[in-house]
Amino acid sequence: MAKKLPYWISTVLFALMMTPSALMTVTRQPPLVAAYTHLGYPLYFMTILGAAKAIGIVVLLAPGLKRLKEWAYAGFVVNLVSAAASHLASGDPPSSAVLPLVLLGAVLTSWWTRPESRKLDGAAL
Repeated sequence: MAKKLPYWISTVLFALMMTPSALMTVTRQPPLVAAYTHLGYPLYFMTILGAAKAIGIVVLLAPGLKRLKEWAYAGFVVNLVSAAASHLASGDPPSSAVLPLVLLGAVLTSWWTRPESRKLDGAAL
């Protein structure tokens, strides 16, 4: 019971923060087109990443889907670490890595505090 509140707070906040990002990315909004171009990513990557974010958000919030949840958590970790690293590698100021790292903290908190009903069974690993 002690883990339920941190789980839901971190998960819902993460989903609320990532949903606009997913929608703006998949619809190629001009500010994000400029950002992806600046970082050196091809624009088709926006559609792929935006769709993956949207699917991942749904999977994290849905009941069941334990194996998919593990993949969604892993995907978000890779995405957020890559976002922070991309900003730093492109010469952006260190402050540009703060938001991806804050979101990384939220998704890791969600993963760490998830209830047993949302975890893979030990035998399934």
